[in-house]
Amino acid sequence: MVGKKASMDGATYISRNEDRLNAIYRKRIIVQPAVSGRHETYVSPYNKMTAPYPESGYRYTSTLDADQSTGPNEEDGFNEKNVGLSATESVYANEKVLAFDPYIKNGLAEDSLATLVLPYIDSARDGVKYLGKLVAKYGSAEGNGLQFIDKDEVWYMEVVTGHQWVAVRIPDDCYAVAANQVAIQDIDFNDPDNYMWADGIQEFVEEHGLNPDFDRWDFRHIFGTNTEQDHHYNTPRVWFAQRYLNPSDDTQDPESPELPFIRKAEKKISVEDIQYILKSHYNETKYDPLGNGTEHERRTYRAISLSRTANSHILQMRDSDKNGAAGVEWTGFGVPSFCPQVPFFTNANDIDESYSYTPEKLDMKSAYWMYETLAMVVESHYNEFTEPNLDYQKKLSEWARRKIAEVDKKAVTMSGEVLTDYLTEQNHEIVKHYNDETKAHIADLVTKGTELSKLTFKMDPNL
Repeated sequence: MVGKKASMDGATYISRNEDRLNAIYRKRIIVQPAVSGRHETYVSPYNKMTAPYPESGYRYTSTLDADQSTGPNEEDGFNEKNVGLSATESVYANEKVLAFDPYIKNGLAEDSLATLVLPYIDSARDGVKYLGKLVAKYGSAEGNGLQFIDKDEVWYMEVVTGHQWVAVRIPDDCYAVAANQVAIQDIDFNDPDNYMWADGIQEFVEEHGLNPDFDRWDFRHIFGTNTEQDHHYNTPRVWFAQRYLNPSDDTQDPESPELPFIRKAEKKISVEDIQYILKSHYNETKYDPLGNGTEHERRTYRAISLSRTANSHILQMRDSDKNGAAGVEWTGFGVPSFCPQVPFFTNANDIDESYSYTPEKLDMKSAYWMYETLAMVVESHYNEFTEPNLDYQKKLSEWARRKIAEVDKKAVTMSGEVLTDYLTEQNHEIVKHYNDETKAHIADLVTKGTELSKLTFKMDPNL
């Protein structure tokens, strides 16, 4: 998460990798239409959580499961008011707090969070308040971290027990990193402009004697965990991201439970910096699973980019008062290390068919399957293919910057439906370019790979 004064272009950013249990977990992207006059009830296929839909809702982009049998699982998106959400980051509370506020079996779970929140909010701050009211009414079935964004603010919210939650506004000149562990630290209950919390949370902690500290109210200490799994699965990812953005600080321990949540970077942060972090696997350290450390070192920590990353996304909100093309959603399928994040303008009516088409079996007409194929090919001959793969990604990144700049120049002269139609058209052009370049890259790697088989021998040229 990056505040607007911490970024190179003045945009706000939220981002995340969605990781699943299996390497193949099919995702698709669509635009959900605006609704009005609706009188329906939402019922979760996952846990039967039930709530009436609001009568009206905004249009929004949606990255959702191709298989809807266990719920929408809409991971992220922007609505037409230029408010974005990234949901479903699992976080875990400790047994002391859960003893007095357990999860609600049919409460809000990650399958329904974006569906019941994103179409109905007008700002990042409004998103926290809106979800807070839903948690108070229905309870939460699990722990979740959620990122909210608009052109001015970034908020991070952690819902950790059946009804308890806090949220913090990321300062404009700072960034923050979270990794499947309660991350928020000290809460200033005298500063409601920058902190929000569940009604009665202080009394809850006081009544049950849950604060381990003498002189502070640290949400991570009270509600979070500090386990061996955290030290190997969660905190090293935060350490690596902070190591990259604050390289002069070489004192931090990758297993420390006290890594700061909010920091000021040593330079302004670009979208490429965020991409690097999401794509990383402890690059240039002994912990890189693809590196040269010992087998033990290479298996010590869970990497950021994984084979089971279902999608990797960056939500970028530029100054929407100046440019109706301000919202850009960078989406990556396949293993992030080897696959590009593709930019979409979010003020659009639809997404290219290659992103909404995700069949059960491999089909190169599907963007999801195309990038899964690319990742598998690159990793199969990593030492030989990593350099041409990085060149391919760099070339696309250069092209994306030029394309976005070109679209911006035209977009400022348009408004309303004309602008939305134009941006929808541009999204199709962007996808076509990425699809064409990716298929050509795969073909090139496969051709080169035919010479890398171990079923070879020094051959007589006359045979």
